[in-house]
Amino acid sequence: MMSAQEVLASVGSFSFHDLLLFEEKALRKIFKKNDTVLRQGEICQSVYFILSGSFVQFLSDHEIEKIIDLHLPKEWMFNHPSLIEQMPSGTTIKAFEDAEAIELSLINLHELIARSQSFLNLGRIFDQANHRTYLFDNALSPAQKYNYIKNAKPLIVQVFPVKMIASYLKITPETLSRVRANY
Repeated sequence: MMSAQEVLASVGSFSFHDLLLFEEKALRKIFKKNDTVLRQGEICQSVYFILSGSFVQFLSDHEIEKIIDLHLPKEWMFNHPSLIEQMPSGTTIKAFEDAEAIELSLINLHELIARSQSFLNLGRIFDQANHRTYLFDNALSPAQKYNYIKNAKPLIVQVFPVKMIASYLKITPETLSRVRANY
């Protein structure tokens, strides 16, 4: 079982009192494979810290699902534009396998910040969009994208099928297979 201290380690250091506050406000949630965390069109009201299992964030365009993000343990997960601007989500987040996460609602996050300035450090979790920016705003070759993702999220290749990783990297599964063969 992961402690509040371990959950918050990625964003800063917190006093014992802060950790107790966090534990009071955070909810432990269990998800079964294919459970929906956020539906396209809903407004994202929470951030989740993944304790175990994995999640996929995708855009549904009729029959085609475009993978926007692949989420692994020890990561924070949410729909960035929906949460920040409180507008309907353009994506769906689903459990890829049985999973457990800690949910912190936006209301409770604001309450934590009001009670302790240390929780302003939680703002760092909103910088995660930078991974995506790096991947897609820099004209990287398929090999560079794969290399970047292997370094940034090494577990990704063990958890998700090639087709999903290729969709996430915006390359064809064939291209990804060639890149991996040359690795």
